[in-house]
Amino acid sequence: MKKKRFGIDIDGTVTSPDSLIPFINQDFQLNITLKDITKYDLTEALNIPEDIFNKWYTEKEPLIYKLSPIAEGAKEVLTEWKKRFQLFFISARGDHAFDITKKWFEENDILYDHIELIGTHHKIEAAKKHEVDIFFEDKHDNAVSIHKELDIPVILFNTPYNQEPVPKGVMRVDSWKEANDIVKRLF
Repeated sequence: MKKKRFGIDIDGTVTSPDSLIPFINQDFQLNITLKDITKYDLTEALNIPEDIFNKWYTEKEPLIYKLSPIAEGAKEVLTEWKKRFQLFFISARGDHAFDITKKWFEENDILYDHIELIGTHHKIEAAKKHEVDIFFEDKHDNAVSIHKELDIPVILFNTPYNQEPVPKGVMRVDSWKEANDIVKRLF
């Protein structure tokens, strides 16, 4: 029997959703927490001009990816899942970040079957290509569109920036333990 295949976002899902905040606070002289990020678009959420933020992010991106802490409980759950499922990490990171991403996985001892950096938030094609049976995401519109387009369950990791309503097939969780509980029920 073919192992179930999981599509898993990286940033804000496997990495802690507040990974960017120390960098933002330091470089923009702010004192924010994750609760202050109520929109996915950080330029809008923080009222920072897009060109300035994009230039900053391009410069800081390698360091952010290198130092992002793993989300609480993710390592334990992913380690268990790897024994029974195929883990396909599908991220909006650009392909230029592949080496640093792979190194982060190795340093954090996260096993995987495949890492795909698609350079866009539009993950439907990658999820379809890899025939994933469930997807794990933190971006609201991605979660909804993946569920609607592929008719698969999607686990949405709850954050202040993704509080819009979700359809029945998108399930919110507050932790990797809750995600694991849903996986146990589904598979």
